[in-house]
Formats: sequence, structure tokens, C-alpha cells
Amino acid sequence: MSKEKIRLRIAKDKGFTAIVVALSFVSMVPLLLILFYIVRNGISSLSWEFLIELPKPVGEKGGGIANAIVGSFLLVLIASLPAIPLGVSAGVYLSERKAGKLSYLARLAMEVLNGTPSIVIGIIAYLWLVIAMGRFSALSGGIALGIMMLPVIVRATEETLKLIPDSLKEAALALGVPYHRTILKVILPAGLSGIMTGVMIGMARIAGETAPLLFTAFGSPYMNWNVAKPVNALPLLIYNYATSPYPEWHAIAWGASCVLVGLVLTLNIVARIVSRRWKVQF
Repeated sequence: MSKEKIRLRIAKDKGFTAIVVALSFVSMVPLLLILFYIVRNGISSLSWEFLIELPKPVGEKGGGIANAIVGSFLLVLIASLPAIPLGVSAGVYLSERKAGKLSYLARLAMEVLNGTPSIVIGIIAYLWLVIAMGRFSALSGGIALGIMMLPVIVRATEETLKLIPDSLKEAALALGVPYHRTILKVILPAGLSGIMTGVMIGMARIAGETAPLLFTAFGSPYMNWNVAKPVNALPLLIYNYATSPYPEWHAIAWGASCVLVGLVLTLNIVARIVSRRWKVQF
């Protein structure tokens, strides 16, 4: 190959690399602008009192979002309790039974559920739970969020366990280890990083959902630990306060937006750290 062709190939390679880098930077610009705008408008509202105080009545200055922070954590906890074991179990089944009618239907159901609008899930939870219980509650909101969280965990678990070599399972079975202990003691620990990443991403997704909570948790200005009663949440508070006519509530909505973005960003960073530090090399 002549020197001119080599130079041409090197120039094309550098040009293509520059285009990829430029497009990657352009794709980051909207996110950076959103973060900048939220921080610029919400940083002035942040304080220790803002995080630990309850909302004030209309017309009074001050107040905080403590009830919304507690409500968000409560809803995520309620959603995680059924979604994590069910999602991991379904992901293990799909990774072990790659073919079959039941596996096909389960994958199809997870794909459809993952694409279902959140407001539709909220309406379904309202019909199934709120009407049956006769009240709005944290329990109905948590279950609605758990339904949204389920397909994320299932897909993450399935795709992670598919990457584990079959020789690892075959070695355990050859040593006389029962099948269920092979899954629990060998396969799941080997794929723990990917599973935990899926769980964290699922939590980050439901932490910012508003539509299902409008039909289930409904919101409350009080501090509430009872799962059978309505609770507030950060995205629900932001929606209600941002659509109000009161400037004081608008400032609180910006501050709550800053807190919520920080929470979601933290969960995503933790997911990345977990996937790197607990990654098993085969």
C-alpha cells in the first residue's frame, strides 16, 4: 500500500473520530442545559430547613419538602419489595429457558409492559387497588411503581445471566451441586453486578414518575408513615406546586426539582460504580 493511501486512511479515521466525538458532545448538550437551568433556579431554595420542614399553608413563607422526601423513599421501598424478587426470578427463568412458549409469552409481556405509558398503569392501579380499598394510599402507589420497575429488572437479569459461560454452571453440576444451589450460589453471585445495576436503574426510573401517583398516592401535606393512607412524593409535589398560582410554591417546586434530579443522578452513578467494582471476569 502506498504512502498516499495510508495517509488518506489515517485522515479518514481521524475525521470519523472527530465526527463521533462532536456528535457525542452535541447529544450531551440538552442534558447539561436542563441540569444547569434546574440548578440555577432551585439552588437558592435549598437549605437544611427546606429538607426537614413540612410545607407551610398558602400565604406563609418558608416550609420544606420533608414529607415528600419520606414519601418518595416509602414508595420506592414498597415498589422494590415485590418487584426485585419477582424480576430476578423471572430473569433467571428466561435466561435458563431461552426457548419455549412460556418464555416467549413472558418476554413479550415484559416488552409490552415496558412500553406501556405510566398513566395507563396508574389508571389500572386505581381500578384494581384504590377503588377496592376505598381510599388513596402509599400501598397502591408503590404497587403501581413496582409494575413499572419489574420489566427493567427482568431484562437486566436475563441479559446479565446470558453473559455467564455455560461452563461455570456445568462445572458446578459436575461436582454434584444440586441445580437450585447452582443457581443460588454460583450463577446469581456471578451476575450480581448486572442485577444490582438493573435494580438501581429501575429505582431511578420510578423515582421520577408522576402520572401513576396522581391516581394512587394522591399526595398529602402531612408527614405520613402509614402505607394505607395518601402520601406525598417529590414528583407529585413538583407537579402540584409548579401548576399553582403562588410564586412561593414555584420556588419550592424548583428546589424539589433540584433534589429529585440529584437523587436520580446519584442512583445512576451508584449503578455505574456497582457494575464496575463488582464485575466478575470470566
